[in-house]
Amino acid sequence: MSASLIITEIYASVQGESSFAGIPCTFVRLTGCPLRCRWCDTAYGFYGGTEMDFEAILGKVSELGLPLVELTGGEPLAQKNCALLAERLIGNGHRVLIETGGSEDVSVLPEKTHIIMDIKCPGSQMHERNLWTNLDHLKPTDEIKMVLSDRDDFEWALKIAKDHQLMSRFNVLLSPAFGLLQPKDLAEWMVAEKLNARLNLQQHKYIWHPRAKGV
Repeated sequence: MSASLIITEIYASVQGESSFAGIPCTFVRLTGCPLRCRWCDTAYGFYGGTEMDFEAILGKVSELGLPLVELTGGEPLAQKNCALLAERLIGNGHRVLIETGGSEDVSVLPEKTHIIMDIKCPGSQMHERNLWTNLDHLKPTDEIKMVLSDRDDFEWALKIAKDHQLMSRFNVLLSPAFGLLQPKDLAEWMVAEKLNARLNLQQHKYIWHPRAKGV
């Protein structure tokens, strides 16, 4: 039997975040997540979904016709066949990104996967779920994202970045939690601290309604 995954949605849009922001991309949203971040904007992906075999998933991705594909969730790595799907997509010639919350083992992913991994700050109420050994499996080209809700999260992020030398090892993204921290404030703090990091805004929430699905 063909391998399968539980899928919430597959759609084409522009990439809203990371160093790939603004590039047309196909999103494959896997269902389910073991985390419950305070500001999660994809809670609709926690449950339900449709079981799809790989041929159906790959067929839909091929139909949408974009070279860039992102695996997202929920938490895509919570489903064991996620890494195998990444391998199949890479084999089909796609550039594959994965957005992962940082609580699941990233070492299972193919080497060519571009990993965008969260480190959860205290404001998320999930920071105790960070799997710190993941830092040993990231490549210098991979990205670490920290979503900040306030100045306390910012100070925590600075300490974590210093303790693990994140900004010299990886591409670091600092994101204001939408509706909780003003981008202007975070931008000013980053400039004042002279950080080697990227201000990461969720472009799709400025282009479309913040709660819009399939964009």
